[in-house]
Amino acid sequence: MTNINLQYYQANAQDFYDATVDINMQALHQKFLPLVSSGGLILDAGCGAGRDSKAFLNAGFNVQAFDASEKLARLASTHIKQSVQHATFDTFQADRHYDGIWACASLLHVPMLELKGVLEKLISMLSDNGVFYCSFKLGNEEVTRNGRVFTNLNEESFGYYIHGLPVVISEQWITGDLRDGREGEQWLNVILRKSASE
Repeated sequence: MTNINLQYYQANAQDFYDATVDINMQALHQKFLPLVSSGGLILDAGCGAGRDSKAFLNAGFNVQAFDASEKLARLASTHIKQSVQHATFDTFQADRHYDGIWACASLLHVPMLELKGVLEKLISMLSDNGVFYCSFKLGNEEVTRNGRVFTNLNEESFGYYIHGLPVVISEQWITGDLRDGREGEQWLNVILRKSASE
């Protein structure tokens, strides 16, 4: 995460938490969770408020979560009643493999020049046949808006970043924003599945 984004989330952690913790994500969870082995281990990568981590825990999965904002990590820890690690995509180190990785609206803050390397690192943390959900604002450019930098992707440009990596696209679809008043904003959603080792 760039410094400008980190400064934004540190300065606005409580407001961001309040605005996102109760968003109904059930439709997305229902696409992802059935693909994860029952009771499996999910990494919530850039967990924000901890909203999705809590839903996964309530559904009987094991969860490990991290966020680049120290303040958000603390708020999320309280929300899910377990420790959330303060780490960035660059600094996070896994000591195990995950059955699923959930990166909802978090990888969009990785600069385009760094995105392929971050995806490769995360995919290396997946178990064989593990699944990986990620989402980006729909587009094909880096933009700065409201004090944050976003990497926007579409189906074609996303394909470039996973080319040569040991994953296949299981599903790819477009949704509107789930926040009130933001329904006109579109999102690219992708579920990847890691290929089994030879």
